[in-house]
Formats: sequence, C-alpha cells, structure tokens
Amino acid sequence: MKALAIRPRQPRTLHLIEHPTPSVADVDEGRGVLVQVLRVGVDGTDKELHSGEYGEAPPGEDVLIPGHESLGVVVEAGPAVPGAISPGQLVVATVRRPGGSIYDQIGLQDLSTDDAYWERGISRLHGFLSEYYVEDHRYLVALPAALNEVGVLLEPMTISEKAVRQAFEIQRRLKVWSPRRALVLGAGAIGLLAALVLRLRGFEVVIAARRAAPYRNSDLVELIGGAYASTEEVSLAALSDDRGPFDLILEAPASVRSRSKRPRSWPRTGSWSCCR
Repeated sequence: MKALAIRPRQPRTLHLIEHPTPSVADVDEGRGVLVQVLRVGVDGTDKELHSGEYGEAPPGEDVLIPGHESLGVVVEAGPAVPGAISPGQLVVATVRRPGGSIYDQIGLQDLSTDDAYWERGISRLHGFLSEYYVEDHRYLVALPAALNEVGVLLEPMTISEKAVRQAFEIQRRLKVWSPRRALVLGAGAIGLLAALVLRLRGFEVVIAARRAAPYRNSDLVELIGGAYASTEEVSLAALSDDRGPFDLILEAPASVRSRSKRPRSWPRTGSWSCCR
C-alpha cells in the first residue's frame, strides 16, 4: 500500500513510500481490525514533525508514517472483535498506547509519566497517513454514519473535552461549584471546539482572539450562541468587566498548544481520557 512518511528529526523529508499492507493477524488474540483510511487531519504537531523538531520511528525502522487525526471504515475484523465494530463501520483510532507508568497500567495513558511514550504518528508507532492501518479494537471508537464529514475532528475535540473535565475534577474538592461563564483564549480549531464543548454544557462563552471580526471563525462562535471579542480592540480586563467574571478560562492559542514548547514527559492532552 502507499503511505506518506518522514525521517524523524530530519526537516522536510516527507515522501511517498510503499509500505506492507497490514493484516488483522498482526494483532494478538483475534482483536485486530483492518481499517481503510478515509480522512486524516493535519495540525501543528504534524507541521513540527515535518520541521524535524521531534518524532521517533518504530523500533527497527528509519521512517515514521505521521497523521494522528483519523477517520476510517472497517474492512475486516478479527474473531475476538465485538459486533459493534464490523465491516462498514466508521471508526476513529485513539492516539496514545499504554507504556510502563502506573497510569498506563490502569488505562490512563494520557496521564503517563513516561519520558518515552507510544503515540500513533508521533512516537514509536506509525500513524494514519496511509491507505490502511490495523488496530486492536480496544483503541477504536465507533461513530455513526452521520458524522462522516466531521468525525476526523474527534481527536482534537478530546483536547478541549479533557481540559473541561479536569477543571471540574479539580473544583470538585470544593463540593459546591456552579460555573456559568467561560472565556476561551484563541479562536483556532481547539478554541472553537472548546467553545462548542462549553456551550453543550450550558456555559455562556466568550472567545477572545487577536483578529477583528467579522470572519469565518467569529461567525462560527456566534452560530453556536457564543460571543467573540478581538484583543486588538478590547483588553481582557475590560472584557471581564463587561462579560465576566469568568468561572473558567481555557487557554488555546497556537503558541500554547505547540508541543515543542513543553517537556516531552508532559502528558498529551488529546489522548482520549474523555472517551473511556
């Protein structure tokens, strides 16, 4: 099969390769699922991989197939795969796989403390920029057909979902917390998805970003019932006085999300704790 690959830590090495087509037998105990790739999202992480800033090929190989945001359709399922994941089913694969820390062992690999981690398309495991991949059914999320156009956004949406869930977990110690207003800093993909998650939870949401409205992203904020403000036109202090006080602030500008700005041992926030 054809796939795109990079040579990790070497800038601008993206190239087309012929790669062995995987088989359901590649996964032990009949849990394998062969998936045909339909869509792959490309984000800032992929840009940094292409620039050679980080990345690690699977053991014994010198190239890495990138791509960690995926949508695919099941082609074949092993004998131990549950009926919910059968041929024709849309699926999204999770990204991080268990390592050696205690968190990995209890199914919280997104909170791993390992410096050497296993992530599809990023570290030690091939990603999804290929015609097919095979995966253990335990790391696949089945989607309804209605999400065919947007299902590839499920992985980035987990970043926002996890942030909100962790905020509620932290505040739970206070016994009483009834948040109503939220501020999201940044109107990129993560910021917009965060606003959507918060609106679904009933929050009044304001997104603050540099660019002046109107443009597509500010229009999307208003379509979901949120408010948009340009930091070129209003300060955060004034915004708080006008729209706040804010019970929850979620920071999502690109410079904060950049993986190269944080230690490798930090947990990857988009690794699906919300989908377990």
